[in-house]
Amino acid sequence: MKQLGWVISIWLLISGVASAQVKYSNEFLSIGAGARLMGMGGAGTAMVDDVTAGYWNPSRLIDIPGKLDFSLMHAEYFAGLAKYDYGGVAYKLDPGSAIGLSLIRFAVDDIPNTLELIDQDGNIRYDRITSFSAADLGILVSYARKMKITGLQAGANVKLVYRHTGEFAKAWGFGIDAAVSYSLANWRLSAVARDITGTFNAWSFKKDILAQAFELTGNELPVNSLEVTIPRLILAASRDFRINDQLRVAVAFDTHFTFDGRRHVILPLGPIGIDPYVGGELRFSTWLFARVGVGNFQLVPGMNGKNNLNLQPNLGVGIQYRNIYIDYALTDIGDLSIAQYSNLISLRYVIK
Repeated sequence: MKQLGWVISIWLLISGVASAQVKYSNEFLSIGAGARLMGMGGAGTAMVDDVTAGYWNPSRLIDIPGKLDFSLMHAEYFAGLAKYDYGGVAYKLDPGSAIGLSLIRFAVDDIPNTLELIDQDGNIRYDRITSFSAADLGILVSYARKMKITGLQAGANVKLVYRHTGEFAKAWGFGIDAAVSYSLANWRLSAVARDITGTFNAWSFKKDILAQAFELTGNELPVNSLEVTIPRLILAASRDFRINDQLRVAVAFDTHFTFDGRRHVILPLGPIGIDPYVGGELRFSTWLFARVGVGNFQLVPGMNGKNNLNLQPNLGVGIQYRNIYIDYALTDIGDLSIAQYSNLISLRYVIK
């Protein structure tokens, strides 16, 4: 029975991948990058000015403060069961252009594989138990350039996606993001079109490995399939306010538009979903930052038949020492949403 339980678990994992809907394809690429904007609830697409712009808004990559900008971030979900890691580097080619590389991995590692638990003689062999990972990997190559119009800059990402469930299933995907930003005095405006061409994932399965397990559970073998991630549009604005020589405040507002059918959003418009995100950053001198934000607004059906409003408030702090930046974010304060609570820490280093 123990072996059968693990077989069923593996089947659920793989069949869930095989039947993935277009609406939620490549959702690991929507988690975020860097504890700075995560502490602001995911708002700040228009104000990002560091290496993480390669993820949030490639047109802002040109605003990195030095010649080279590096960043690493780690987070864990489901009580440490799933791990999320981000790494990025940006390089300023000249005063008017920059390139970047971002790596994102979301994975559940060390999943027991008991398909070979029983040998040909019917004996239970615990030494035959192996392990595998269910992992998603995204590689983003970014380019940004200032345009001839003062304050206008544009950028794009080329995305390569690799997803696998052990040796049982794998998928390769490809997509493109495009973005423009405009700066005027203390205002920052931007438009980011993610998966503008649709991001395609082509899945393939090792049927010879899965055949016996699926026969035991009486289920059909998955078939090779194609997923498509529908484009998403993000319109964002931010503004800086100088209180005095030591204190500054930045406020940001993002609006996500999805076009893949009705979602549990607070502003549905037929098949279009509208998701607002709002955040702020308090800067003291040049070394201390405090952040707050809220997003992930959802109308979730309740037991009484009415919709309940869920939201995700986040907090964050940051410290700068010379060229080193350490940022921390605490997501889902008070457990007010169905999102996963997590602590996020990111580290940045800038070479002038």
